[in-house]
Amino acid sequence: MNSTLDKQAAAVENFECGYNCAQSVLLAFYKEIGTDKDTALKLASSFGGGMGRLREVCGAVCAMFIIAGIIKGYTEPDNDEVKHKHYALIQDLANEFKSKFGTIICRELLGEVGADNSPEPSKRTKEYYQTRPCSKFIKYAAKIIVEKITP
Repeated sequence: MNSTLDKQAAAVENFECGYNCAQSVLLAFYKEIGTDKDTALKLASSFGGGMGRLREVCGAVCAMFIIAGIIKGYTEPDNDEVKHKHYALIQDLANEFKSKFGTIICRELLGEVGADNSPEPSKRTKEYYQTRPCSKFIKYAAKIIVEKITP
């Protein structure tokens, strides 16, 4: 199995263990970003459900952005050239995801099941996994990360 397939499988497995979309993706790459599992999980914990179940930007997309920032981000606040290059990367990642799914917005990706934006987490049941298309978003985000971010 190649690295892309390994990362995709790990990310989906993380989701099926109960982690949110952002945690599932970030956890699959925790070694690449030089952190431990707990830190990766905490860092991504706020981004599930399209940022705290607000159903805004998809958690898998947020995880791509976090990973891009850690691996290829900038630290010089006055270097517009470096900022431009980084923002171009972020837009490229978003556009790659959007070209496949039409949007990066959680509520639009989920359709009717995305209408619930209460802070109450959904119980992870067999029905939950059958009604959520999240695995395919997580899997594709992992693919994009391998192809465009990780060395």
